[in-house]
Amino acid sequence: MTTPPNAPAEREAIRAYARGLGFDVVRFARAETSSEVKENLREFLAAGTYGDMGWMAANADRRADPKVLWPDAKTAIVVGLNYGPSAEDLAAASADAGVISVYARNNNYHDVIKKKLRQLAMWVAETTGSDVRLFVDTAPVMEKPLAQTAGIGWQGKHTNIVSREFGSWLFLGEVMTTLDLPADEAEGDHCGACRRCLDVCPTQAFIGPYKLDARRCVSYLTIENKGAIPRELRPLLGNRIYGCDDCLAVCPWNKFAQAAREAAFMPRAALTAPKLKELAQLDDAGFRALFSKSPIKRIGRARFLRNVLIAIGNSAEESLVSVAQERLRDESPLVRGAAVWALSRLAPVLFAQLRGAYALGEADDDVREEWAAGT
Repeated sequence: MTTPPNAPAEREAIRAYARGLGFDVVRFARAETSSEVKENLREFLAAGTYGDMGWMAANADRRADPKVLWPDAKTAIVVGLNYGPSAEDLAAASADAGVISVYARNNNYHDVIKKKLRQLAMWVAETTGSDVRLFVDTAPVMEKPLAQTAGIGWQGKHTNIVSREFGSWLFLGEVMTTLDLPADEAEGDHCGACRRCLDVCPTQAFIGPYKLDARRCVSYLTIENKGAIPRELRPLLGNRIYGCDDCLAVCPWNKFAQAAREAAFMPRAALTAPKLKELAQLDDAGFRALFSKSPIKRIGRARFLRNVLIAIGNSAEESLVSVAQERLRDESPLVRGAAVWALSRLAPVLFAQLRGAYALGEADDDVREEWAAGT
């Protein structure tokens, strides 16, 4: 099909409008994926390294090919929103404080991007008469391969997008359209021999370059994983309580990164190095209030306090012993189990003294196993 003669002008008008909405980069690609991308997805799913993220396999056919998701789509308008942190944002927190990934220290980026994408999609539909659909990463779209095809960046060895302009700090979104617009030039791979992102991973989650075992990834373990964190991995989490930025932060392309300008991504003081003691004492209402509009709210209090108690167990802070002990009677078995482990690490003598009575009165099998296992 021949591209309409006015398509280049339409493309640039869309680009200008999207930039006016606050998107930092706007590029265009065909609404399709290569056979190589489809095969990489097939291999990843066959390996079973996606853990509890069953939605990846459930929508595999639509995820692999935008044409299956929407047969009429011709062009993907791929946008990037910079959330680049400052050096202070990446500074190490003290042992009695938790580390939250920089993307989650303020408003949920899905909501921020979706609002802008909706404005963009409506404008494209009204001005061109085309059909449109918008996607953020909650939909079965392979965003990173599309972003590379559009020239936004390339999928680095840490499996995330790397940009020569913004480093590793871009949120992505797409508007698919029935418009037939010229595609931008694709971006090549510029990782070279570098393997900093692979080597820095605290849990050694990378099987190799470009291949991640999600089941070992700190972000997966603290966010998507619904159950207890495997015992052998708990000490490796340190004080990371929601996500991990290690592989992103060490990328040498970050020397070109820019600080985010979107107000919704400016870190809240309460979510920057928050004290573990205060977090461990949150009830459900307090959790919801603290994480209002935050992506952290999605995982719920129990999973979050599980993470906090693992960090407490890794802290070597005697002042946190009483906090761990308080959570031994928490209503959530997931929280109680993490509290048992934290207490066994911080105060083994007290743990041994309490083990008999608490284990005898424990109704949950998994928590009883935690008491039996000790450290």
